[in-house]
Amino acid sequence: MALKLVQKIQNLTLTGQWLRSLHGAACLSRLSTRSWCVCPACMWTGSKCCAVGQGCRRLQYGYGRISVSTIARDPLHFSSGSVCLHRDATHMFRISLLHPPDASAEQAFADHLRSCGTSKQVLRLLRSAEAMSDTMAAAALHRVADLEQGKNGLNDPGILEKDVIKALCFRLEHDSTKLTDGGLVLALLACTRLYVDPWSTLMVRLVSESQERLDRGCMTISHLCALAEALLALEGPGCGMLQQAMGQIQERQPGDWSLQELIRVYGMLQAGVGEGGRYQDLLNAMNTHTISIASRLDPASVSKVLNALVVLNQTKAVPLVISLCKRSVRHVPHFLDEELSLVLGALIHFGHSDQYFVEAMERHVPNVAFTAHPETVSKVMQYFGRRNILSLPIFDAVAESFVYRADSYSTSQIARQIMPFGKLGYLPPNTGEVFRKVEAILHARFSQFQPRTVLNLLHSCTLVERFPVNFVAKVFSPYFLQQLQAQGTGIDRTIMAQLTQLYMTVKLECPFYEGPRLLNKYCVKSLLTPVRSLETTVDGLLYNCVKTGLVDLLGGRTYFASRVLTPYCYTLDVEIKLDEEGCVMPASHAYEVYKRVALCIDGQKRFSVNTRQLLGKEATKQRHLRLLGYEVVQIPFYEFDELQGQTETVEYLHKKIFPHSYRLSW
Repeated sequence: MALKLVQKIQNLTLTGQWLRSLHGAACLSRLSTRSWCVCPACMWTGSKCCAVGQGCRRLQYGYGRISVSTIARDPLHFSSGSVCLHRDATHMFRISLLHPPDASAEQAFADHLRSCGTSKQVLRLLRSAEAMSDTMAAAALHRVADLEQGKNGLNDPGILEKDVIKALCFRLEHDSTKLTDGGLVLALLACTRLYVDPWSTLMVRLVSESQERLDRGCMTISHLCALAEALLALEGPGCGMLQQAMGQIQERQPGDWSLQELIRVYGMLQAGVGEGGRYQDLLNAMNTHTISIASRLDPASVSKVLNALVVLNQTKAVPLVISLCKRSVRHVPHFLDEELSLVLGALIHFGHSDQYFVEAMERHVPNVAFTAHPETVSKVMQYFGRRNILSLPIFDAVAESFVYRADSYSTSQIARQIMPFGKLGYLPPNTGEVFRKVEAILHARFSQFQPRTVLNLLHSCTLVERFPVNFVAKVFSPYFLQQLQAQGTGIDRTIMAQLTQLYMTVKLECPFYEGPRLLNKYCVKSLLTPVRSLETTVDGLLYNCVKTGLVDLLGGRTYFASRVLTPYCYTLDVEIKLDEEGCVMPASHAYEVYKRVALCIDGQKRFSVNTRQLLGKEATKQRHLRLLGYEVVQIPFYEFDELQGQTETVEYLHKKIFPHSYRLSW
């Protein structure tokens, strides 16, 4: 040991830093030398390879300042001069390693940490603590990271210069060899979340000590997960230590893990370690095992696993999603708002719905519509809208709460709560109050809405015959269309179809509208679009059955046309032309047509999945066709399915199309 220490001291001399880090006087944050002979991290470890990554960085830079690349985070986020340790700190900590605080004291400290809403409150709590365990110290740093992390680094980078933080980091550095495995890896992970300089003596010691522990192969699954997340932030997926840690995790079968360890591995892979399809074999084994224990998962675990499956895009894990959805039925009343949002988001992502889950939601949501977080209520409506499920108890409760709470909602939340009413063609009992509130919000906050959000909201209103005439002129203005063009993918075919139908709705149903027209370049000829189509294509099997009956009824295939694109952008399933005397004309005949009959062959996809109510877009189509002069005949699947035999089919079609005429046999 003495010989090793002497060798390390000699190596440190070569770096020009002369062991100042051992005395806690300065930080090793920016090392500038002419040429590197050794890796500074390896000075502090007896490991077999470089502790920082795959090979020393001296090979990448010959002269000047060393630049540490952080793949998972922008290196500019790391604090310049980062956590200069440490004897200038006025506060001194004592981390009790031999006799740590008991479980009750740690729990009380954790409760106090969770109640802290600002970093200042965390610092005040730390100043009041005379002694703490290493895990308590790491938890405090994590709480600071939770409160200070922003999109572009720390909201307050100066938090790292606070005496309390400096003193806490000094104790972690000074006692790095004495820390427990949990305290060590959690402290390292917290430092990466706080963007502490990777070349500071604190980070070098924590990494090198972690390498020592990793080489022993005695870390638990949870500790390996925390270490893997920290190494991903420091060096990215190619880090040698990270691969070593993942190798040790893969050596142990998921069936031998505890439930907490299983959830922890899902979280670690979700955090970025499993990005890009890495470790898919491990995920497959975990997914298979989780199915067998799904009945034992608590609400938090169910939501975490489902969210991980979404982030990791486990499209082949549908059996696990189904099992977790069944388990969620029992947990619906016990989910926290955030947990329920994650569950609903996963079910939306995988396109799964369950009757018992829907019933559980119908019992739960009306009781919490006024108290749940707005994002959770929005997610509920988004789920039912995406799955085409019309739930009167939920829609009515949300409509009532919307009137009282919408002023505090974000623009996205407002749109996501209103759009399902239009999609499913449902008007709640307090319709007037709901849409007056929508109009008032649009008047007050129109400029705050994203252009696409405005268009989606206004289009949804028209589907339930609530016409936003006061705002249509703004939508058709050149300024708004330019904004729409600049957002996201620009004005795609779906957006153009919405604009076209919105303009057609105003012209047909609001003849008093005198605002600007929609320019031809934004119009489409057909409302059938590949994505989010404003019409539902006809069901092939149902269409063939109806076609066979029409041939028998009309006497030939030439007397009706199929899938006819009208000049008004709608596509007719079947069109029949009649002359002035009511006789059927050949479909090819273009002159002297007195009446056009539009057959709407409505399959299951044109209705909500649990009722016989047409979707909003299909009801709007039929309403517009009537206004355009067509005689609309609806042939719903639930009536047609009850027919038995060709004779009944022909008689049914005759009564539907020619209810006042007597049919002669051909």
